[in-house]
Amino acid sequence: MDGLNVSIAFFLLVVGVCQVLRWLSKRLLSPGTHGCLAREFAGSFQLCMSCLELRMLMDIGPWGGGFGLDVVLTLLFLLSAVHGASFDGASANPSVSLQEFLLLESSLAVTVAKLLAQGVGAGTGWALTRLYWSWELSQLHFIQNLIAPECSSSIHTSLPQAAFVEGSCSFLFHFVLLRMRQSHPLYRVPALAATVTFLTYTAAPFTGAFFNPALATATTFQCSGSSFWDYIQVYWLGPLAGMLAALLLFQGNIPRLFQKNLLYSQKSKYKVPKAKVTAQVEGDKPQRRKKEGKSNSEPRA
Repeated sequence: MDGLNVSIAFFLLVVGVCQVLRWLSKRLLSPGTHGCLAREFAGSFQLCMSCLELRMLMDIGPWGGGFGLDVVLTLLFLLSAVHGASFDGASANPSVSLQEFLLLESSLAVTVAKLLAQGVGAGTGWALTRLYWSWELSQLHFIQNLIAPECSSSIHTSLPQAAFVEGSCSFLFHFVLLRMRQSHPLYRVPALAATVTFLTYTAAPFTGAFFNPALATATTFQCSGSSFWDYIQVYWLGPLAGMLAALLLFQGNIPRLFQKNLLYSQKSKYKVPKAKVTAQVEGDKPQRRKKEGKSNSEPRA
């Protein structure tokens, strides 16, 4: 269990360093620069390093560390909750940033800046994690350092099925995200953490369950076994298609592309109280009859 303790200390150190980076960027940078660059860089950096260390535990832990998948899934849930609580509004996911652009919540320049920051953060996290593994602080890191240069592709099924799996994971994640985005963080953070844990447990044997283009690019694109175009289809086009499907199902339209609701009919905000109108009409009938009776009872000339 010494290797597990070293990994837990590594997770705490990464989160602490990224929190300091967020605090410094708030103090030293303008709000726009902090929101577009520093916040997304810190989020992607934190997510990538945590994901790489966690996947190392998932791959080597059962036979090299003496702990099972339940320990890794528990760590995944806790880390996902910590990420959701500490990201300070950053998405660290290109699909989420593009979703915000399609919802008219950010401009094109801001979206491009976020995508660049996410790519740089994920790449920096990958490089520093490889350096950290080279120190071989535990037996698990020693084994990982030996097999890292010969990593194989995370795609363990046919290409269409792999793209469908990543797209389905992205669809479910984005649908829950859209459904919970207005909820209190006390409910939103555990719900998203549980969703990520469930999707990873279900889809990891097939594609690794990234459903994050920046994270997949930094962690698996350099591995052999699949071509670059295969990776593009599975880890970029699949999650983007899932995001678009979730947005269309939830909204009924894509605001950036068209305003008309394609799936749901828009009901009028003002409803006519039919019951009252009927009551008034029925109540007017006796009065009209009385008036007609009076007019008939008048003597005619």
